[in-house]
Amino acid sequence: MTDIVKILQQNARISDTQLGEILGITPEQASAEIKRLEDEGVIKGYSVIVDDELYDNSTVYATIELKVTPQRDCGFDDIAKTIMMYDEVETVSLMSGAYDLAVEVKGNNLKDVALFVSERLSTIEGVLSTATHFILKKYKEKGIFIDREENDERGLC
Repeated sequence: MTDIVKILQQNARISDTQLGEILGITPEQASAEIKRLEDEGVIKGYSVIVDDELYDNSTVYATIELKVTPQRDCGFDDIAKTIMMYDEVETVSLMSGAYDLAVEVKGNNLKDVALFVSERLSTIEGVLSTATHFILKKYKEKGIFIDREENDERGLC
């Protein structure tokens, strides 16, 4: 099971035949195992990793640190569930350390992200403070290298 998951994390488009060859099982067994993992909820979905500089370089990503007041009987879960329902939100994680929740968002421009933080996130009951960090460039995502190698003619990087 863990071998299939690791392989799919690197290449979710791998064929059942190729997967079977790697694992020493039949394509039918590989397909059945993937179906079982999906049915059990181990595999939640599949996604595409995009180089936004090539696809849509106007897209803006930010990580927002939130300090929140945990709610009685549910801790941070209700606030996290509220936040994750927004379309702009890509990821919500409970953190240890200086802040409680890390929220990764995607917007069309800086203003969209700023308005999301000021009008939606900061107004949620229990949110004490936010700190927004805009992502300037992605080099690697989910184990996949994003950065294209381009040599600078001046000899810099």
